[in-house]
Amino acid sequence: MQAFLVSTGLVALAEMGDKTQLLSLLLAARFRKPWPIVLGILVATLANHALAGALGTWVTRLMGPELLRWVLGGSFLAMAVWMLIPDKLDEGEGGNAPRLGVFGTTLLAFFLAEMGDKTQVATVMLAAQYQAWVWVVAGTTLGMMLANAPVVWLGDAITRRVPIRVVHLASAAVFAGLGAFALLA
Repeated sequence: MQAFLVSTGLVALAEMGDKTQLLSLLLAARFRKPWPIVLGILVATLANHALAGALGTWVTRLMGPELLRWVLGGSFLAMAVWMLIPDKLDEGEGGNAPRLGVFGTTLLAFFLAEMGDKTQVATVMLAAQYQAWVWVVAGTTLGMMLANAPVVWLGDAITRRVPIRVVHLASAAVFAGLGAFALLA
């Protein structure tokens, strides 16, 4: 249960102001069809984070516990620094009728946007730390949905009220705390 709760909270915080949250806003404004967008986000996140969680579990088998502790501690500290760097969404191409439909466009865009993203890297590290693939993937997916689904439905009214810099600082502090804990434990 700890793996699920930590994964959910960490990813929900890390996702605030992230490029995929900005992508959610862009897709909502462009297509104005929230259900296929939210479903596309869910399916893309499940697929992406399932692969990332499997990678994290596999990595732990390659390393001994002492090396893994140092790698995880350093990785969490690196994530803390990374959280302080804001994401910017690249300009998208025009066109009102997507060839893949709203769901397919969202699925593809989200899956690709998550490749190498903070939340994907966090999923790898959390799966390696907790050795609870299902709980970590479920938690990181829920965290993504908690951060992105409201953006789809409520648009930029939410993003104007959330001080992104404060969220990034809080996320950095959480990652730094996890890094210190991993190194000192």
